[in-house]
Amino acid sequence: MKIHIRNARILTLVGPTGPRRGGALGDLGILPNGEVLIDDGKIAAVGKSVFAPKDADVIDARGQVLLPGFVDCHTHACWAGDRLNEWEMKLKGVPYLDILKRGGGIHSTVKSVRAARVKTLTIGLVERLGMMMDGGTTTVEVKSGYGLNPETELKMLKAIREAAKRWVGTLRSTALLGHAFEDDLEKFVRMTIAETLPTVTANFPGVVVDAFCEEGAWTKEACMQLFKAARATGHPLRVHADQFNSLGMIPEAISLGALSVDHLEASTDTHIDRLAGSSTMGVILPCTGFHTDGRYARARRFVDAGGAMALATNFNPGSAPCHSMPFAIALAVRHCGLTPAEAIAACTINAAALLGLSDRGTIAQGQRADLILLHHHDERALAHDVGGNPVEYVICEGRLIRS
Repeated sequence: MKIHIRNARILTLVGPTGPRRGGALGDLGILPNGEVLIDDGKIAAVGKSVFAPKDADVIDARGQVLLPGFVDCHTHACWAGDRLNEWEMKLKGVPYLDILKRGGGIHSTVKSVRAARVKTLTIGLVERLGMMMDGGTTTVEVKSGYGLNPETELKMLKAIREAAKRWVGTLRSTALLGHAFEDDLEKFVRMTIAETLPTVTANFPGVVVDAFCEEGAWTKEACMQLFKAARATGHPLRVHADQFNSLGMIPEAISLGALSVDHLEASTDTHIDRLAGSSTMGVILPCTGFHTDGRYARARRFVDAGGAMALATNFNPGSAPCHSMPFAIALAVRHCGLTPAEAIAACTINAAALLGLSDRGTIAQGQRADLILLHHHDERALAHDVGGNPVEYVICEGRLIRS
């Protein structure tokens, strides 16, 4: 399929390779009025004017903004059941960590996921991916973590793999083996390392391993035990840290060469600066603050210190029931200190870099043709307007998905 897009305000994001840092994060590489030719799933040409064959389908953008498809690099979009009762508890003032200690939160979803079949989990995930695509998200990372035992973690990872076959976009899976625990933490950590990790390694070699370092969840010491074992068996690492409390996980994550530290709402100045100076990326999840406690990561300090920042929804049934990347952008600008341009780069080129995908996140010749055309003529409207869908067209791997 050939598509010729004309008269577009193109955010190419062409520039330095790899994740953008500091001042470079806000450089969108704007082509004020340009054209793009898509052929065989890839971008064939970009410029002020491009030659297009007569059989190409033509889209006249009429000055509207064309940008790379969103990359949502942190989600828990594979689940069963719901957490509406717990949401009512939260509305009455019960803190999330207290709900977790009472057997709610993550544990509530664990019960539902254990009872669900792979087919049920797959269908639910594919439906949610469709909603995400409708809002311009063409690449999604999805974590396990609602299993807490070898068989259910494996079931979730299989459901994610099956969903990837049924969705036109791209899925990347993460084994969140340190999400919560049952009974005694030390005993649970030993079981995870001795049983769950080897099961995952055998069936999904090289998959990223993640953990949630927080009071009421995994301690820093427990995370380190898991991470050292996972790294020794060839798994890259990511970590949830400093959502509610700063437990000292950031320096440890850096020392282990973790790909990212995600959340950062409670991070200290010292740890923000240290993370910014490392090769480990920081991922902010403002939809979580919106839905839980009104706290947000201080992305401005992190970016000004030279850090590589990514932005994601954290889409999940409890703390972030939001699949909309445009809404995440709006929150990141209002509450985390990012400019609209920085927020856009954080969920396109930087998020793609975090997932190890160098073939997207920019609009350049040879790149995968994952593009979205906004209704807007000014990209700042992505952050300014809230509550609607700003996307007119979604093009995924060269195919027109939504119009």
